[in-house]
Amino acid sequence: MESKCLLLIYLLVLQSLALLCVSQDFDFFYFVQQWPGAYCDSDKNSCCYPTTGKPAADFSIHGLWPNYNDGSYPQNCDSNNPFDASKISDLISNMRKNWPSLSCPSNDGESFWSHEWEKHGTCSESVFDQHTYFETTLGLKQQTNLLKALKAAGIEPDGSSYSLENIKDAIKEGSAYTPWIECNEDSSGNSQLYQVYLCLDKSGSNLIECPVFPKGKRCGSEIEFPTF
Repeated sequence: MESKCLLLIYLLVLQSLALLCVSQDFDFFYFVQQWPGAYCDSDKNSCCYPTTGKPAADFSIHGLWPNYNDGSYPQNCDSNNPFDASKISDLISNMRKNWPSLSCPSNDGESFWSHEWEKHGTCSESVFDQHTYFETTLGLKQQTNLLKALKAAGIEPDGSSYSLENIKDAIKEGSAYTPWIECNEDSSGNSQLYQVYLCLDKSGSNLIECPVFPKGKRCGSEIEFPTF
């Protein structure tokens, strides 16, 4: 009986170590923010305002994603650690403001946050628990302040088109690091500013130059910055 108990304990320890190794196995983070005007002005997305009302006309958080240097990424690393809103109760007001969901039907954002934690956050458990994961991501939005950086360069969300290079330069001026810009298309086929990627080291503490850029929708040389 004792030997069976020891064997069971041994197997549980091995399972825990395997999960930990998976959660530690990444090289850097993508920090991704999106422009709500582009999300809503696209044939590919159904746009519904959150149950708390229309978000502010500002970039919102999409997520903080562990990645590998070869461009691939881990996902869904720990099914034993599901999203638990009670663990971030002090952050909910901030989350609703800065990390809203525009997916349909209208919702309070918790399903979006649950998806981000369970797909991406659980793969960074060597660095973050749930609370720290969301708290750190919220802090990054304030630190980078994309809209302020763009407006300082005269780039306004007014439906006008701007040079892709000028947009990159403005964000680099504000953050000190080179962004990757993802575009989508509006109903008229115009390329528009959709998502901005910046990178952090694997500690999640420091912005860095991205080791590799993603393979999302590339932009034309001139892109629209739509209203919201």
